[in-house]
Amino acid sequence: MKSYLITDPKYYSNDKQIFENTLTQILRNKIPDMVCFRDKTSQNSEELVAIFTNVCRNENIETIFINSYVDLAIKYKVDGVHLTSAQFDKIQYAKYSGLQVVISCHSEEDIKNAIEQKVDFITYSPIFPSPNKGEPKGLEELEKVVKKYPIDIIALGGIISDKQIKKLEKTDVYGFASIRYFV
Repeated sequence: MKSYLITDPKYYSNDKQIFENTLTQILRNKIPDMVCFRDKTSQNSEELVAIFTNVCRNENIETIFINSYVDLAIKYKVDGVHLTSAQFDKIQYAKYSGLQVVISCHSEEDIKNAIEQKVDFITYSPIFPSPNKGEPKGLEELEKVVKKYPIDIIALGGIISDKQIKKLEKTDVYGFASIRYFV
């Protein structure tokens, strides 16, 4: 099962040196298969993207994504972009630009739309209770969509322990994504 680290300024800081040190330490402690720079609040996001991509490449991370910002993903020559559920209109631009596309899905309607637009992966969330993310879908719902839809699904939301990951493995989900698990 693939592991997918997502950053958050709450845990990584937007101070460049702290960000770089924290990211390097985290990547060395729990090596994920995929990583995503996600920061919707910092004024220096592009500087942090530059640090993020450099650190991830130095640590030999397999796949690098930028959340929401297609143009930054192109500029920094990363593997792809992770779009929010409000960015379905950006899928074709990202695909045309040669990027892999992950899109956040919260319903079966979202999943169908993502499949129609030929995204590479989706995240489906929240699976477990997660702050400010609504009612969790749970493992049964996750297992149902994994079996029903022909797309690589990455579980997201409230994944903070190895015990939860063991439960996810039983669903045949493609992978799991988390902010807090890796911190």
